[in-house]
Amino acid sequence: MKILNASPGFGTPLTEHEIKGFLANSKLNIHIGTLDDKGNPVIHPTWYYFDPGNIKFYIETSKNSLKVANLSRNNVVYFCVDDPNLPYKGVRGKGEAKVHEDINHNIPIAEKIMVRYLGSLAHPMATSLMGSVKDGNSVILEITPSYFSTWDYGEKRKST
Repeated sequence: MKILNASPGFGTPLTEHEIKGFLANSKLNIHIGTLDDKGNPVIHPTWYYFDPGNIKFYIETSKNSLKVANLSRNNVVYFCVDDPNLPYKGVRGKGEAKVHEDINHNIPIAEKIMVRYLGSLAHPMATSLMGSVKDGNSVILEITPSYFSTWDYGEKRKST
């Protein structure tokens, strides 16, 4: 895993273990950047599931979303997950996205996303979103990062 220091002199990069913990355990949104049909950047804040074992992000979205349309032309994405509260900490990077349409593949991943952000599959929003997954109107985006650029401004992490 390639890890870069996003903010030399102001903090230190996260370790691989810290990156995996931060991405797997926070309930922050991931912001992904794609390019539209004119080549202009578009930012999409969304919920995600991070699998620390295979180091991949998973996002549930409508198969008719702008994200999917943009990825059909160019599957390269930039992403950022950051905590806006002091002490600032975050992970950003670049990766390639793959769109999964197989309902049987998508259901267990979407369930993990719903439980992560809503606490239960019984939540009305989870029920609605899972209905879209089960009827094939939603897909799962799988992002494979090529690198992470990280920062941590915690007191114990300050560069000397």
